[in-house]
Amino acid sequence: MTVESVKPGAPRAPQAPALREPPLAAGALPLLGHGAKLARDPLAFMSGLREHGDVVRLRLGPKTVYAVTTPELTGALALSPDFEIDGPLWESLEGLLGKEGVATANGPRHRRQRRTIQPAFRLAAMPAYGPVMEEEAHALTTRWRPGETVDCTSESFRVAVRIAARCLLRGDCMDERAERLCTALAIVFQGMYRRMVVPLGPLYRLPLPANRAFNRALADLHLLVDEIIAERRASGRKPDDLLTALLAAKDENGEPIGEQEIHDQVVAILTPGSETVASTIMWLLQALAEHPEHADKIREEVETVTGGRPVAFADVRALRHTNNVVVEAMRLRPAVWILTRRAVTDTSLGDYRIPAGADIVYSPYAIQRDPRTYPDHLDFDPDRWLPERAGEVPKYAMSPFSVGNRKCPSDHFSMAQLTLITAAVATKYRFEQVPGSDDATRVGITLRPQRLLLRPVPR
Repeated sequence: MTVESVKPGAPRAPQAPALREPPLAAGALPLLGHGAKLARDPLAFMSGLREHGDVVRLRLGPKTVYAVTTPELTGALALSPDFEIDGPLWESLEGLLGKEGVATANGPRHRRQRRTIQPAFRLAAMPAYGPVMEEEAHALTTRWRPGETVDCTSESFRVAVRIAARCLLRGDCMDERAERLCTALAIVFQGMYRRMVVPLGPLYRLPLPANRAFNRALADLHLLVDEIIAERRASGRKPDDLLTALLAAKDENGEPIGEQEIHDQVVAILTPGSETVASTIMWLLQALAEHPEHADKIREEVETVTGGRPVAFADVRALRHTNNVVVEAMRLRPAVWILTRRAVTDTSLGDYRIPAGADIVYSPYAIQRDPRTYPDHLDFDPDRWLPERAGEVPKYAMSPFSVGNRKCPSDHFSMAQLTLITAAVATKYRFEQVPGSDDATRVGITLRPQRLLLRPVPR
């Protein structure tokens, strides 16, 4: 630029504000950093971070992690190409999900994998799953006996695994495997959460009882997936399902994808998917017991829509209050309460500088319960999702299936089964908690009730 190119008296272009270093959250301990607080009361810890800024630095063991606390910046984080799936959460999940599946892959591999699985979850594919969802939802209600105690953990896993296996993998005889999955995931996800917040790697390799239990549970999960794949290969069947698509998929060079990738893709279908859906079913059952007025309203809605016949998949779109109950349960008790990303380049979020390689963490739980966003933020209020009120919710303040190219491909599949199951059980029963039930939140990689035990009371 020459001196002549600047006209005297011309207004200067406004300069962008200088980027700042995010503030360090108070209370870090030697060696553990904020990991001890995150482990002790993670939901309260993450919910309190917005008081300190839109982006806050944390110490997790030797690592510096950047916590994002506002809806706007979590949306920017999810949509920006400067960040990829990685960080403490995904590192802790590698033993389960591997590095070959759609949940953990990035770049061209991730795009190719989404193209393989997306047809199974497109809207046009949903009606084909309807009969299975209906059958499993009604089987749940007929399996329960009035007055007998329902263990909501095992029942929720059973229906979630059976629907996923029967719709997407055409799997049979899944009851025993659902029980195995339920037992193993409880141990694995708790151990993975511990490894995320307190990353003391060598200690987790010691032959301690907790480590041995974790390793046994993880091995059984992978064995279960190997059994499913081996059975399909041995059968010679090629039904029009997701497993057939995976076995026929090609990589970027036109070659069949590797065995490890097939394995990791099936893991991603059966484990995180079943865990999150099952956890949400548990919270829905808890909500029906705690808020019988909404259970009654669901029953009235179903009877109006169906005329008294059993609720069907074709009714799901008309069940607006039931759908709003599902969304409100996911707002207050999101199964996935914490997510992480990693910066692939020097970048920024808001006014804050984010260096390349930095780990980013944010909490949908904290975002979705923030009183700045939601009036009466702790109230269970499905009507907040009525069209005339939902527009008041800021963008990205409610994204239970994420956004952008990492949006969960099974969002319509999950919402359909959750709405159908809620409608079926609320139409037939009221629910009461029984002695020994504990609906306090159990925190791991996902959120679920500690031990929800309900008594179904016929209507």
